[in-house]
Amino acid sequence: MIVMKYTEKISNRLNELLEKNYDAEKGYLNSAESVDSSKLKMFFKNRASERSQFAKELRTEILSYGQIPEDDGSLKGIMHRNWMSLKSLFSANDEEAILEEAIRGEKASFEEYCEVLKEDDFAPSTRKLLEAQKQQIQSAINSLKMHEELASK
Repeated sequence: MIVMKYTEKISNRLNELLEKNYDAEKGYLNSAESVDSSKLKMFFKNRASERSQFAKELRTEILSYGQIPEDDGSLKGIMHRNWMSLKSLFSANDEEAILEEAIRGEKASFEEYCEVLKEDDFAPSTRKLLEAQKQQIQSAINSLKMHEELASK
């Protein structure tokens, strides 16, 4: 029984991250449709596909624990609210504002990964996967900030 509780707890945490990644992927796809710059469109599409890959990896990890992965994003997720506020910017098509919002969403995502990684009961393979994804999110934040600086000039 202890094993069951353990796998459920891990699976629940991984499912939370999975939902956040679905939300981020949708947010990036919306962003890609809402900017004129072809460089930014490509950047956002690449981030969306990166988040899709994160989701696939998390789904596989959840299945390896014998649990059921979530199928879609979460309406109650903090990330979702962050990404959804992008929609109000889309009509203005303000690239700088869209970039700022994407940075905010990624920072929230990064914090979520940091929080999850504070738990020490992950298998080494799971921890390694989460650390790698967290690093890629940090890298995305750095890239977004660079794009934002260029957009503000």
